Amino acid sequence: MHVPDGFLDAPTSVATGVAAAAVVGVALRGARRELDDRTAPLTGLVAAFVFAVQMLNFPVGAGTSGHLLGGALAAVLVGPWTAVLCLTVVLAVQALFFADGGITALGTNITLMGVVTVIAGWVIFTLVLRLLPRRPGSAAPAAFVAALVSVPVSALCFVGLYAVGGTAEISLGALMAAMLGWHVLIGIGEAAITAATVASIVAVRPDLVHGARGLLAGQALLIRTSRAMSKEAAS
Repeated sequence: MHVPDGFLDAPTSVATGVAAAAVVGVALRGARRELDDRTAPLTGLVAAFVFAVQMLNFPVGAGTSGHLLGGALAAVLVGPWTAVLCLTVVLAVQALFFADGGITALGTNITLMGVVTVIAGWVIFTLVLRLLPRRPGSAAPAAFVAALVSVPVSALCFVGLYAVGGTAEISLGALMAAMLGWHVLIGIGEAAITAATVASIVAVRPDLVHGARGLLAGQALLIRTSRAMSKEAAS
């Protein structure tokens, strides 16, 4: 998914750069409401994990590459605003020190992988949660769907940017087929990893999972109700 320098024309690259900067600016303020003493250390771990999995690239076509994205996972674990910051730092380090993605395309890559995947993943996660029982265990299947969908959504957004300002000698249809084909497969793998990671953390420390915090109150209420019913039956 990393876009190289020159793959999109200058106006498109500048526009995505401005959009990325605007979202990151908003995320800096929004992250203050998400971070606390418990989740701050987890943020560093999430960024390190995403960095590691994104460094495992394989070619997709026309100079682009495919890999796990991690946007949905980050959003579920630390919140959408903090996730945007995590992905932004990861992508900036990759571009500046590892030549993974172009410098002039950094705004494009942040928009696609640090904004689109996070927002799409978080929106889908919250929508799926509404259809599932209100308990912490529901976070894992909701995260699975969120990761599964967010990856091809990001690929489609990339194809849209190419349609507007692409400079490579490749047809739009061929690019769409390659990007969607590969990223649907990537989405399946990412969904499995995301669900397994969320399920593992929820089983031990559900309070550390941002997306599961709203489910803990419902579980506590259920426990208190069950205890009250047990006492009434005993009396």
